[in-house]
Amino acid sequence: MARGAIDTPARLADYFVAVGVRETAVQRRLRAVTRKIPFGGMQIGPEQGALMQQLVRALGARRCIEVGTFTGYSALAVALALPPGGRILCCDLSEEWTAIARKYWALASVSGKIQLKLGPALSTLDELLPRSKGKFDFAFIDADKANYQAYFERCLKLVRRGGMIAIDNTLWHGRVIDRRDQTVDTRAIRAFNLRLHRDRRVDLALVPVGDGLTLAVKR
Repeated sequence: MARGAIDTPARLADYFVAVGVRETAVQRRLRAVTRKIPFGGMQIGPEQGALMQQLVRALGARRCIEVGTFTGYSALAVALALPPGGRILCCDLSEEWTAIARKYWALASVSGKIQLKLGPALSTLDELLPRSKGKFDFAFIDADKANYQAYFERCLKLVRRGGMIAIDNTLWHGRVIDRRDQTVDTRAIRAFNLRLHRDRRVDLALVPVGDGLTLAVKR
């Protein structure tokens, strides 16, 4: 598993996954496959998947959005937690990576809960807005960092009051506190974090799981 920004000893990390996460066999297989491909480190860890499942259940979520799907582990985790009739809309650009996702969604018998939309996520979200404002319960953002604020603004319009937006990589492997790092992505995440901290439209918590997971609940 990726240790992310938090320096957790490997044995302890293995322990809390062993006793604190209930993965299905298909989830484990998908993680193993993803680890072997280029950019496999972009996959969320099993403990983050389990946390997202609990959040979805606690919200009573039925309609979810994901911005950035990769090989589908996070969508799989959410879909497994959704009740019958629940749906998650996944936005991604890559046919190659999402082909892996489709295979494992089918193996887990959750394909019927997942709609995959290939293309620029901002366009997909903009298409949804006229008819779906306030209709979603949960959103997960894990895509290109330069557009985080734009994704967030659209998701904030799409989720209901009391709904949640989860934003991944907000600790960015600790680079957010390294002032020598002035790369585009690092600067974008720093700016996003500071702006969100001041945003009174949401209640906020940054959880030190994985590479940092910010939870914003719409007021």
